[in-house]
Amino acid sequence: MNPAVSAVTDRIIERSRPSRAAYLALIERERDTWVGRPRLGCANLAHAYAGTPEDRDTMKSQHQAMNIGIVTAYNDMLSAHAVYYRYPELMKVWAREVGATAQVAGGVPAMCDGVTQGYPGMELSLFSRDTIALSTAIALSHGTFEGAALLGICDKIVPGLLMGALRFGHLPMVLIPGGPMPSGLPNKAKAAVRERFAEGNATRDELLDAEIQAYHSQGTCTFYGTANTNQMMMEVMGLHMPGAAFVNPGTKLRQELTRAAVHRLAAIGTHGDDYRPLGHCVDEKAIVNAAVGLLATGGSTNHLLHVPAIARAAGIIIDWEDFDRLSAAVPLLARVYPNGSADVNGFEAAGGMPFVVRELLDAGYLHRDILTVAGGDLTDYGRKPVVSDDTLTWTDPGASGDDTILRPAAQPFSPDGGMRILQGNIGRACIKVSAVERERWVIEAPARVFADQLEVLDAFKNGELERDVVVVVRFQGPRANGMPELHKLTPPLGVLQNRGFKVALVTDGRMSGASGKVPCAIHCSPEALGNGAIALIRDGDLIRVDAETGTLTALVDAAEWAARTPATPPAAATGMGRELFGMFRGQADEAEKGASAILAGAGL
Repeated sequence: MNPAVSAVTDRIIERSRPSRAAYLALIERERDTWVGRPRLGCANLAHAYAGTPEDRDTMKSQHQAMNIGIVTAYNDMLSAHAVYYRYPELMKVWAREVGATAQVAGGVPAMCDGVTQGYPGMELSLFSRDTIALSTAIALSHGTFEGAALLGICDKIVPGLLMGALRFGHLPMVLIPGGPMPSGLPNKAKAAVRERFAEGNATRDELLDAEIQAYHSQGTCTFYGTANTNQMMMEVMGLHMPGAAFVNPGTKLRQELTRAAVHRLAAIGTHGDDYRPLGHCVDEKAIVNAAVGLLATGGSTNHLLHVPAIARAAGIIIDWEDFDRLSAAVPLLARVYPNGSADVNGFEAAGGMPFVVRELLDAGYLHRDILTVAGGDLTDYGRKPVVSDDTLTWTDPGASGDDTILRPAAQPFSPDGGMRILQGNIGRACIKVSAVERERWVIEAPARVFADQLEVLDAFKNGELERDVVVVVRFQGPRANGMPELHKLTPPLGVLQNRGFKVALVTDGRMSGASGKVPCAIHCSPEALGNGAIALIRDGDLIRVDAETGTLTALVDAAEWAARTPATPPAAATGMGRELFGMFRGQADEAEKGASAILAGAGL
C-alpha cells in the first residue's frame, strides 16, 4: 500500500475504534435477534405475502430461501431513475431462477437537482438525503427480508440509501445502477451556450434547445457530477457487480449485470456459506477507497459531505484532513467533464472503472482486501464485463483507449487529486482545483457580499461585478436554508473570468458536482448562521483564496476583525414545503460531519 493511504487508513481506524465497535455490536445483535420471517406471527406473515400471491407458496414453505427487499427510487421525472420502471418485475423472475423471491419493500423520494437548481425546491435537496435514509429504514422495518437490492443512482439518493441501509447492516445488500444516457450535445458545447446566454448573446429558445440536446433520454446525465461519482464510489467500495457503473440502459450487458446482481444477492445471505452483510462490506478500508476514487477521478465536491455521512452511519469517522492528506498522495487518472472534454461514455469507452481500479490497485492506492458483494476481493473490479453468447464474463480492460481521458497511475494527469482544505480567519472550507488553471489557484480581491445567489445574478446583469472580485454568498449552510447548490453561479462567474478578471467564490453553501474552472471555497464552516466568521465579511474586504498554501483569509486588521458583529441572518424562507424541514435545519450538523440532521439526532 502507498504509505500515505496506509497512514490515513490507520488514522481513521484509530479515531473510529469506539464508534465502529458499537456499530458492529449493533448489527451482530440485530442478526441474532432480528424479527425475521421464522419469528413473525402468522397474521403478520399473511399481510406480508398477500400482495404477491404468485410467490406465496414459496415464501410460506421455504423460509430458508431468501426474500429480497427491493428499495427503489423509481420515478419518470428523473431520467436516471426512469430506467427502473420494469426492474422489480424482472428481478422477481431472476430471483425465482435461484430459488429466491423478491418484493418491492418501499420507494424513496428522488428529486432532480437539475430541475430545482436556482429555485426554492433546491433548499430541500440536501435534506432529501436524510428523508431517503428514513424511507429506506421504513422499507426494511418489516422484518420480512433476508437481503435487499437498492435501486438508486443520483446525487442524494445513493448516500441516503446507504445511510438508511447501514442501520440494517446485518443484511446483505447490493446497489444496482441503471447507467448513463447515450451522449448528446457535448458538455463543452452546452457550457458555451450557457455562458453566451448569461452574456445576453443567446436566446432562451437557443439555450433550451441546447439543454434538451444534452439531456435527451433515460439514464444519468453524462457529465461527471455527483450522480456518476456515486457510481464510481460503489465500484471502489465493492457494492456493485464489477463494472456495472457506466453501462448504458437498455443494453444486453446492462440486463445481464442486473440479473447477476440478483443471483449474487441470493448467494450471500445468512443461510449460505458466503455471508456478506453490508455493515462488514462498508468498513474503514472501503471508506478510504471511496475517498481515493473520488480524488483519482476528479469527482464531485458533494462527496466531501456524503462520504463522512455514509461513514458515520457505519460507525466510522472520516474528516476533511483525511481527504487533504489523501489528495496530496493520490494521482489524478481521469479527465472527464467538467475536468476535461469527455463525458462518462467516453470515459467508459476508454477503459472506465475497470481500468481505474486496476491501475490504483497495482500502484497501491486502493485497499484490495475488502469484503465485496461480488465474492472475491477488489481485484474483480479491475476487470471489464462482457456478454458473449448470452454469457456474462469479465476480462482485463487492457491499455487506456484514449490517454486524453484516462492515464495509467505511472503517467497521471496530475500527481495529486486536486482537493484541498482551506483554513484561516474565515473558517475551514474545501476547494477543488483539478479543473482550475494553476494561475488561478491564488485569488486576492475585494469582497462583494450576498445572502442569496439570485442577488449575485442581478448584480452580474447590472454590471456591478465587472472587476476583480471575491463573491461571498453566505447564509447558505445546512442550518440556514438547507445548503442548496449554487450551480447557477457557474456561468456568470465563468464569464467574468473569461473577461480577464480575477474571480473566486466563497460560500458556506455547496457548488454542483459539475463545478469547474472558477476557484470556489465551499462548505465554509462554521456556517454564517452558527456565528461562523464568514458572517463578519463586509463589502470591500480584501479576501485571499490560496489553494497553494491552503489558506482562506480576510486581510483585515485582527483587532477590527475581532470587534465586528456578525451579519443579521435573513428570515427563514417559507413556501415550496421548506417550512416542513425546519427541524432538519435546526438539528443539522456541520458540513465536515456530513451536514445530517438524522445522524446528529441519533447521536451518531
